[in-house]
Amino acid sequence: MTTEAQKLEYQEEKKESVLEWLIRQKKGVFHYPLELAICFLSIALSIYHLFVAYAGSLEAHAFRSTHLAFVLILCFLMRPLGREKWTDPKNGWFAVDLLCAFLTLAVQVYTLWDLEAFIFRRGDLNQLDIYAGTIMLILLLEATRRAVGWAMVVIAGFFLLQTALSDHFFGIFYGPPSSWFTIIDYLFMRENGIYSIPLMVMATYIFLFILFGAILVRSGAGRFFINVALALTGSKVGGPAKASVLSSCLMASVSGSAVANVVTTGSFTIPLMKRIGYRNYFAGAVEACASSGGQIMPPVMGAAAFVIAEFLNMPYLQVAVAGIFPALIYFFSIFVMVHFEARKRNLATISAAELPSFKAEVKRGGHLFLSIVIIIALLIIGYTPMFAAFWAIISILVLSFLRPETRMSPVDILSALEEGARMAVAVSVACAAAGVIIGCVFVSGLGLKFTTLIVTTAGGILPIALILTMFASLILGMGLTTTAVYITLAALVIPALTKMGVEPIAAHFFAFYFGLVSAITPPVALASFAAAGIAGSNPMQTGFHSLRLGIAKYILPFVFVYAPGMVFVGSWNQILLAVVGGFAGIYALTITTEGWCISRVAWPARLLMGFCALLFFVPGLKLAGIGLNLNLPHWLTHLLAWMLLTGFTLTHRAGQRKLTKEAPA
Repeated sequence: MTTEAQKLEYQEEKKESVLEWLIRQKKGVFHYPLELAICFLSIALSIYHLFVAYAGSLEAHAFRSTHLAFVLILCFLMRPLGREKWTDPKNGWFAVDLLCAFLTLAVQVYTLWDLEAFIFRRGDLNQLDIYAGTIMLILLLEATRRAVGWAMVVIAGFFLLQTALSDHFFGIFYGPPSSWFTIIDYLFMRENGIYSIPLMVMATYIFLFILFGAILVRSGAGRFFINVALALTGSKVGGPAKASVLSSCLMASVSGSAVANVVTTGSFTIPLMKRIGYRNYFAGAVEACASSGGQIMPPVMGAAAFVIAEFLNMPYLQVAVAGIFPALIYFFSIFVMVHFEARKRNLATISAAELPSFKAEVKRGGHLFLSIVIIIALLIIGYTPMFAAFWAIISILVLSFLRPETRMSPVDILSALEEGARMAVAVSVACAAAGVIIGCVFVSGLGLKFTTLIVTTAGGILPIALILTMFASLILGMGLTTTAVYITLAALVIPALTKMGVEPIAAHFFAFYFGLVSAITPPVALASFAAAGIAGSNPMQTGFHSLRLGIAKYILPFVFVYAPGMVFVGSWNQILLAVVGGFAGIYALTITTEGWCISRVAWPARLLMGFCALLFFVPGLKLAGIGLNLNLPHWLTHLLAWMLLTGFTLTHRAGQRKLTKEAPA
């Protein structure tokens, strides 16, 4: 490889862990009690979960409450009051942080002191139970404010107040109030509120996959993924942008974090995109869209995918299989758009000599990919996600020792355990707060009222109900995490969609996808803003271009509803029609949005391609609720769409050849 190629090769920057920072200090670790406590608690939490995954789950309440206690204490220490960062000098507010941590520990000790007696008091609480439950709710809301933001606190607080004082509300929020005794009994004493499905899934599955991602990155997988992507696509038209799509797909599929993936891969791919001529805001938008796609890419999808499996009472593998083709269509759409952009702007390419060698990269880091193969294989065989994640973690630790370049030291391993636990704090807190919302909705009966309201407002017209759900998702996504948005919609809105005849998995995927788009949708587009910081572009401009590049995420949820074959519901011919139509439809849609195919496309043809995409996406095109009802058989609809797409392409290609011949020499 040439010297220039060595400059291009991705050098993975490992963020220093607290443990590594402590080791560097000359005074000794005991001179830094806060840092030592965070390091110890983080590693202990990871080891606790690995032990449970190996030995088998503990009693449900004990396991989930212990997980939450660890998380809350870490949250209070890592996200302090009165300081921007926990590494800043301590002030008087630090006493409040310590008090919150102590109260969390006290409530957990109270819960576990005599767990059997605690469980048998359900429905017959004593005064200490009510005090402990009240303190836990306050601590959880405060941790939510610190880790997630005020929006989640306001929503959870609203549902708590509505449940307790529903006779003081109006409209659908009016009803018989619930006593504080009932609220504490349901939210704190049982596994129906704080410790319900969201926290259970987080503690059982998601934490281990976050830990797996942290260990994988520490082993050097980030370098392997990006270099392989560059080797495969770097010399092609728009190569760095295509490498960004491919590497982000690989990285985010195991990390599950859009923003983290932007920072990891974007720091290398964005400058390369700018170097060959992509505009800075376009480069940032490409990275943001590609990185946010990791949350829909199997085998390790976003945290909400595990919750979907629990809500639908189906194996996670079935959810992952349902998500394969939508994810591939999403990345295909971005891939085509960056290709069209490169052709439109006649961008330069990077010579193969400047790029990493595919064979050399596979030889150096290809063995790390076997850990992902192990996850897929174990899930296919029928093992649980917890079992698959545990052995994937063990495998990556073993596999890393096969090559000197990927071999991890004991400090690297402990640092990965620490980082994985710290990455899980915000997600765990959000899941626990979402459990409060679910519990309150059940106790107050608000869920049934919301379902009735949506069905009534939509007038039985499914497209209107879907649009209402979409806007609810976008609004919630401005202040909540993906998982929290999905869980809130699962409690309030999804039952209305299923009542109107939508397939359950299609309804859940509809909410799941719209819960994800907040990462690239202005005004709150965290992935886009992070990419804009690296690209040196205007954040809002990058956000709006991300919205355009990620258009598939806004279209596919509607396809799930009208063509459920996309998520593997129906006969094989329905699945085949939906999948093939999805790829063809998204291609036609990119021609509409980009105004380019083989050459520039005029508006009449772009509109024709938009209609062609609609024919592909909605077999039969029965949208009577909004005035479209061709009532054609599925195969005839696709045949018409193929005729339009093929005729357009051939005509456009012939016109381009004619222009080329007539052009002066």
